[in-house]
Amino acid sequence: MSTRLVLIESNTSGTGRLFARAAMQQGARPILLTDDPSRYKYINEEQLEVLQINTQDEDAIFDACMKLKREAGVAGITSSSEYFIVTAAVLASKLGLPGAPPEVIRTCRDKQAQRVRLQEAGVGIPGFRSVRSVGQALQTAESLGFPVVVKPVSESGSAGVKLCSDRNEVAQHTESLLNQKRNERGIAIPNRILVEEFANGPEYSVETFGPHVIGITQKHIGRRPHFVEVGHDYPASISSATEEIIIREITRAAKAVGLTWGPAHYELRLTPAGPKIIEVNPRLAGGYIPELVRLATGIDLVTETIRIALGQEPQLQPRHRRYASIRFILSPHEGQLAEWNGVDCAQRVPGVHEVQSYAKPGDWLRVRGDFRDRIGHVVATGETAAVCRETVEQASGLIQPVLASAAI
Repeated sequence: MSTRLVLIESNTSGTGRLFARAAMQQGARPILLTDDPSRYKYINEEQLEVLQINTQDEDAIFDACMKLKREAGVAGITSSSEYFIVTAAVLASKLGLPGAPPEVIRTCRDKQAQRVRLQEAGVGIPGFRSVRSVGQALQTAESLGFPVVVKPVSESGSAGVKLCSDRNEVAQHTESLLNQKRNERGIAIPNRILVEEFANGPEYSVETFGPHVIGITQKHIGRRPHFVEVGHDYPASISSATEEIIIREITRAAKAVGLTWGPAHYELRLTPAGPKIIEVNPRLAGGYIPELVRLATGIDLVTETIRIALGQEPQLQPRHRRYASIRFILSPHEGQLAEWNGVDCAQRVPGVHEVQSYAKPGDWLRVRGDFRDRIGHVVATGETAAVCRETVEQASGLIQPVLASAAI
């Protein structure tokens, strides 16, 4: 069997680089198909083979994959980018390669279609409606009751998600979202959005792989009205009864959408009315959660994703049981980064595994209200959840980004 692995686009950092490395470690020859190689700084560092192509043209990608298959063979097709997992699933199916059914991935990627499936199966979700106008949004908000969450149907990383407390906020945010025609990758955005009930309660995510529940992550969310994830603890410190409630609802959700192949990332809140599924993502979690899982259990979800894409059996047995936490550093406001303070001190805190910055002095920082506000992180490990959390919070509290000037 051939060991060439096609990667259709990629995350620009994090799991994008890790996918390429994991493929090489499995003896595969990764080749990245992208419309803009300059987007990926790690290409040269990893000596990654690249084919420049219009990745929004599915027929062109299929023809390219067929040519690669004839010339050198193709063992698998996948993507670490949320925006291209549907394309990867479609092409894998057409070429008879391992992958989830394309219709399942397509349903999960469309938050409206996903919620309809969950609702039909009686899975707990917030009340919602898909709208195409400000008038419809206002009508829905009034019927659901304020505050409401207004969000896109196809974005990721909390992009465009906002808690709106009154009619003016709903109208302004709805108009802003409906005016956006393309996302950061230049992909067309559907001309509809979701208005949904605010599910108030602690937030968790569940990491699964095929039919297997890997574990539950405690999520820390930043200040409203946005939903920026500012930290994660893995595994979550919850009672066995709470764990049972969460896993039962996730199992029902997986059955409802038909998601039984590969990695998945479920987000939910535990409300007074019970668990409410916020999202079903047919992919690995973002925000370094796969790295927390690896540090805490020894299970490398990136490697296992590559393994099944190549037609191999996943290895999901924990090798150890520890705790891992991450806290993200956010820009305090818009402006130019002058320097980082406290990084060396944070690195010296016992139990700190990693301190990383994504921005360098001279960079202009913006505040968007989504994952792009994160400019660095601290990861810590420990033998107990309490020690791990204390370590990561102490270390991250020592780091201060200093901005030279604020936006006018």
